[in-house]
Amino acid sequence: SPTDLSELLKEGTKESHDRATNTQFVKDFLKGRIKEELFKLATVALYFTYSALEEETDCNKDNPVFAPLYFPLELYRKEALDKDMEYFYGKDWKEKIQCSEATKHYVDRIHHVGQHEPELLVAHAYIRYMGDLSGGQVLKKVAQRALKLPSTGEGVQFYTFENISNAQQFKQLYRARMNALDLDKNTKERIVEEANRAFELNMQVFNELDRIGMSLTEEAQAGGVPVHDGKGDIRKCPYYADKLGGMAGAGCPYHAAMSLAKQPLVQLILAAWVAVAAGAAAWYIM
Repeated sequence: SPTDLSELLKEGTKESHDRATNTQFVKDFLKGRIKEELFKLATVALYFTYSALEEETDCNKDNPVFAPLYFPLELYRKEALDKDMEYFYGKDWKEKIQCSEATKHYVDRIHHVGQHEPELLVAHAYIRYMGDLSGGQVLKKVAQRALKLPSTGEGVQFYTFENISNAQQFKQLYRARMNALDLDKNTKERIVEEANRAFELNMQVFNELDRIGMSLTEEAQAGGVPVHDGKGDIRKCPYYADKLGGMAGAGCPYHAAMSLAKQPLVQLILAAWVAVAAGAAAWYIM
């Protein structure tokens, strides 16, 4: 129904959704150009964001404007992020991290909403958790491959929902609960407006990470694959055999790949894959 909150959110945030997908941070992430230090800082931002979101969620778990969306066992991410923090920073990780300026703006908004306009908390929970269950799963695989993280999940526990056996079914349940909330038209419009604000706050975090990333040296890129400019050491070719697990062939595999990519069938397959990946990852908002 056009009056269902889930449909209003989908249509009302489409532009913000697309803008978030096209931020440099997300595009680089999808391409596997992930600087390890930047990935760690992004995880820190997630830690502070979810700490705020889940604190306010707990405070409003009995509020009728939010209570039906209270799924701590299934959705909460803070415990998983604690594990990721320890993996990247060690047991004394709390002494090594700090909340960035852009993340603080995001956190402050979540606290304001939870304490003064709890009905708008729906927007933040929906954008975050539904994104984690969708595009976040794409980014998990990209991060594991690009940063050579353990296949057992260390460093990306954030993306693992141990208590959700079927993500698609759970998302359907969540949307149904959300659509059943007793909200008037004006409140639904305000929730859509808040969702757009949440996207904007996320994009500010992305832009902040981009600025930090520009100052990092190539050595800090660790697991990332550097872009080849056609000059210098062939080992910097983005498709160099050592980077992708032993691709064989004479010369720089980059050129062979580019030649292959000119084939119509290959172009069609690549276009379809990019469309699917970008659409899914758009739901993941850092």
